[in-house]
Amino acid sequence: MKLDLVKLVKQFKGLVNMSDHIDRGAASTAIRSSVPFRGPNVFILACAIIIASVGLNLNSIPVIIGAMLISPLMGPILGFGLGLGTNDTALIKLSLKNFGVMVLISILASTLYFIISPLQLTQQTELLARTNPTIYDVLIATFGGVAGMLENSRREKGTVLAGVAIATALMPPLCTVGFGLATLNWHFISGALYLFIINSIFIALATFIVVKYLRFPSIMADADEAKVRRTNRAIGIIMTIIIVPSIISAVNIVKQSNFDRSVQTLVERNKVIGRSYIFNYQTDHEGKTPTVELYVAGEALGTSERERIYADAENLGIARNQVFIQEDAAVKGGYGLDADLMKGIYQNNTRTIESLQETIAKMDTTIRAYKEKELPSELVAMEICSQYEKVAAVVLTRGQSIDSKSGVKQDAIVALMQCTEPLSDAEMQKMQNWLRIRLSSDRVVVLQTIYESTQKQE
Repeated sequence: MKLDLVKLVKQFKGLVNMSDHIDRGAASTAIRSSVPFRGPNVFILACAIIIASVGLNLNSIPVIIGAMLISPLMGPILGFGLGLGTNDTALIKLSLKNFGVMVLISILASTLYFIISPLQLTQQTELLARTNPTIYDVLIATFGGVAGMLENSRREKGTVLAGVAIATALMPPLCTVGFGLATLNWHFISGALYLFIINSIFIALATFIVVKYLRFPSIMADADEAKVRRTNRAIGIIMTIIIVPSIISAVNIVKQSNFDRSVQTLVERNKVIGRSYIFNYQTDHEGKTPTVELYVAGEALGTSERERIYADAENLGIARNQVFIQEDAAVKGGYGLDADLMKGIYQNNTRTIESLQETIAKMDTTIRAYKEKELPSELVAMEICSQYEKVAAVVLTRGQSIDSKSGVKQDAIVALMQCTEPLSDAEMQKMQNWLRIRLSSDRVVVLQTIYESTQKQE
């Protein structure tokens, strides 16, 4: 048993061993060459900025992905992580300088674009998606950075860097900052800038960790231990400052999601209450405590009906002071005729929708069954005509064979051969056997008729 365990451990070590697959020199050269911001990188960055801004402006995910793949912003971030891991002060300074220039140009260019862009979307979902970073963005940036550094370090390159560029999304947050500046919206500026900082710092941190793990050679062989400790302490403090707000944001998102789900359940359970019904609701997460407004139509709710809603809300974890019932559309007093009418309309619409959905489902089933029975007539005809020169045309159809005595009906396939010359019994039997296999049916009837061309008749 002990020998088996030792063998398994050795096999696992061999599986995760990277020393035979890593080229530290090539990785260092590749990263250092991607740090400088000059020449083609200037124009590539400009293209990425415009593409990302247009994609965000149009809510177009494919366009945004294209900008992520084009952007050269990853170079200085990886360079900073490499310099930090190898104690290369010159590389750290060069990376920070080029990174700052790239960020500044990206924000200015995107701001200018959004100022002159005539398109104003009412649903800016892609822009809003970059304004509320969470701990999950930290995880994406960290593991994306690890994957990117490992890809740079291995001898055989793959497509990992493209995936890392898409997952970590450096360019869209910067363009969202530009949008915030163009519209003077502090929420967009702060949220998107925070997301960009998270992505950049944790990609650099992941790079630093991989560089240390793979034991890249240090530029300063005799590095001051006190300086190294101070650097590590500073990194830890910065990471903590960045992570804490993202964790709080993630917790708030989970709480909001749970509250919205509970509200939806509450509305579904109490859609119709006596001679009243909830026709709409709205949640509010702006204050310290989330609230929900229930809009009621029909007759005014009685005390028992209100208590029923409050009790059900408490069972779902929603306090009474979080539920506000609006009865502006309810009939107060009178006989509730309007309530009956509105309730009837609602119930009738519900029944109509359910009936239509049932009809559509039946039609889909019928269409699928019809398609399954459809015969490949054209293809089978071509195959038969290519094998038998006597066959000029083929008619293939489904039918039923009916026993004259018992009256039992069975599905059958009828194949009618229009021949220039009669087929022999052996040929007919061979064709029937072939068609049974070709059409996956034991009931195939083959008939033939003599085909006479127009010239022959004349």
